[in-house]
Amino acid sequence: MDDLAGFLRTRRSRVDPATVGIPTDSRRRVEGLRREEVAHLSGVSVDYYVRLEQGRATQPSEQVLDALAGVLGLDGTEREHLCRLARQHRRRPKAQGKGVPPAGGSGRVRPEVLRVLDLVVGAPALIMDHRLDVLAGNRLAGLLYGRRVPGLNTARHIFLEEAERGLYADWEQCTLDVVGHLRPAAGQYPDDPRLASLIGELAMGSERFRRLWARADVRARTHGRKAYRHPLVGLLELHQENFALPGESGMELLVLSAAPGSPAEDGLRLLDGLGADGAGERAPQRRTDTRSVPPSVPSSASTGASSV
Repeated sequence: MDDLAGFLRTRRSRVDPATVGIPTDSRRRVEGLRREEVAHLSGVSVDYYVRLEQGRATQPSEQVLDALAGVLGLDGTEREHLCRLARQHRRRPKAQGKGVPPAGGSGRVRPEVLRVLDLVVGAPALIMDHRLDVLAGNRLAGLLYGRRVPGLNTARHIFLEEAERGLYADWEQCTLDVVGHLRPAAGQYPDDPRLASLIGELAMGSERFRRLWARADVRARTHGRKAYRHPLVGLLELHQENFALPGESGMELLVLSAAPGSPAEDGLRLLDGLGADGAGERAPQRRTDTRSVPPSVPSSASTGASSV
């Protein structure tokens, strides 16, 4: 329950007392709400709420969680994360015995899904898991990245490959998105050792990651603007759509499209043509077991990566 405790503390510290009808003055030294104020407003005892924040309370009921979410002003994504953290101990297997799949899935993509990926033309498309590992990509995705995309982890790429920071037109926003995506993944897959190792590696290697992780922000992986500074075709302002793959634990299909008639559409068409002429990465893009893919080395024409 430690993750739940930390999440409650960070959210409590961000609530403006005035928004819940609590007057403040210059003598107030607490940032956000006090524990007793949260308890009073949510209708639980102060002792119980203190135990929640200390990780000592039993699993809170749905009614308590709903009340806390209302007091703390949580949005839909944060509410879902709060409930997941409260329930996560129920999902932890007592033993990783024979027949128990590894946490977070196998990292392999079904051939039928790969066929769908191949049908996406004129737009970069990727299959990514909850760790932000790229499991597969179409041809244009490889040209966008300027490298083999299977085996690439976008979180590691954004935070740790400092030489490529300039390739992200919205690098700071990308870092917010990455941390916001990894937070709910950590709550949903608390027993995934590869995810835990990734988070530890990012925390060790990036001071910005450590600061953002301490904020405990969560974000939904849905859609939005993604911009890249491609060294060959210039600025590409694209729109990302995320499609969850039913039956594939944590996997999503991501498609990066350009608005019709936009400079980005021309840029993608040019990039596609340059690839056909041999100016871009032309290695096969469909190896999907990330554990068996050696780290790729960017070419001299290295491209920007997605902020997903």
